[in-house]
Amino acid sequence: MDRSNETSPVVGFILLGLSAHPKLEKTFFVFILLVYLVVLLGNGLLILVSILDSRLHTPMYFFLGNLSFLDICYTTSSVPLILDSFLTPRKTIPFSACAVQMFLSFAMGATECVLLGMMAFDRYVAICNPLRYPEVMSKVVYVPMAAGSWAAGSTSATVQTSLAMQLPFCGDNVIHHFACEILAVLKLACADISINVISMAMANVILLGIPVLFIFFSYVFIIATILRIPSGEGRKKAFSTCSAHLTVVFLFYGTILFMYGKPKSKDPLGADKQNLGDKLTSLFYGVVTPMLNPIIYSLRNKDVKAAVGNLVSQKRFTW
Repeated sequence: MDRSNETSPVVGFILLGLSAHPKLEKTFFVFILLVYLVVLLGNGLLILVSILDSRLHTPMYFFLGNLSFLDICYTTSSVPLILDSFLTPRKTIPFSACAVQMFLSFAMGATECVLLGMMAFDRYVAICNPLRYPEVMSKVVYVPMAAGSWAAGSTSATVQTSLAMQLPFCGDNVIHHFACEILAVLKLACADISINVISMAMANVILLGIPVLFIFFSYVFIIATILRIPSGEGRKKAFSTCSAHLTVVFLFYGTILFMYGKPKSKDPLGADKQNLGDKLTSLFYGVVTPMLNPIIYSLRNKDVKAAVGNLVSQKRFTW
């Protein structure tokens, strides 16, 4: 039997990252490290104050705490590997480690999509039905809502990662990305990936499309309600309670649409400038956005700023 044309199965992948731009690697190592530290500090601080300050024991801050924890998990699933790849000449990752990273990044991204939808519903009830807010958004309601977001994201990630890892990988094992992004990995499979494509399309409709529609219609009703408030001060106060969430929504979904909505080069490797731009956009989505979330909520929220000030004044950070 002729085996001259057979190829060995892939046992690991090579992550190119910024290998083609070595001068940028040192600069981005310092930049990403500093941003990652800010992500840990900012989101960790939000989680801490939402637990310790009784004034923040509300559904909105419970969801915000979940979002902060999610951002920490999401960045931690990829940033250490990215930093290590900037320092090592051989940028390899074992097959099993790639599967774990794929699962974590997909699970965190899907969970955030659903969680942002849940937060929009919370703002809708708070502004459009304020008298029923304590009843509708009771603890027996908002805790399962957050848990359902995590369950939906984790379930979808388990399905997508399992389907991807069952594919045979042979020959080319170079991923043109910083991390094991599922779409980049699927391109390396030496088998039909139609089932994977259909499965991901269904997941995108359920976990991306439905939350987007939910957020859109929630804010249609929210804006309509705000415009009916007679006083300008009342309208400003009502809008300020949801402006931070709306900013995060635009930042999150805007980056996703920019990454996956623009036309790609017909060249498999892409034009050099476009390839670099795609990588930097992905980096922004995976690192910078989680850093901005706590900043947005802190700058636009008097309760959070007051809670942080109270925490510092009581010296609860002393070891």
